[in-house]
Amino acid sequence: MTEITQHISPLRQRMIDDMTLRKLSPKTQSGYIRAVKNLTRYLGHSPDTATAEELRKFQLHMVDQGISGTTINATITALKFLFQTTLDRNDTIRKMSTVPVPRKLPVVLSREEAARLIAVPGRIICCLWCRIASQ
Repeated sequence: MTEITQHISPLRQRMIDDMTLRKLSPKTQSGYIRAVKNLTRYLGHSPDTATAEELRKFQLHMVDQGISGTTINATITALKFLFQTTLDRNDTIRKMSTVPVPRKLPVVLSREEAARLIAVPGRIICCLWCRIASQ
């Protein structure tokens, strides 16, 4: 039987420990690790030596690739965590800022649509009550 072990770099382990200490959800942790992996692939070297200019170019790269504003903002949040919390390098990340994401307006029902919607559950409850009462 062979044992498969995955090497985790000290930087990744420290970031995981920092996220665990702050009780970030597993989904958030996974997203943060993914963002740092993407940065590492872009840089071609460990992110702990990244410069502010490299981070700026990475953000421009994401925009050029057509990555959504929501994903860019999530990536920036992850990188802020890495540089501010794990690496204690606030100066490097200071100039990165999130991008505006347009909000979608909710669908507003007309009076007639709202009346029909309200009437439907009443009919369903009434029909269920009639079935129960007739048994």
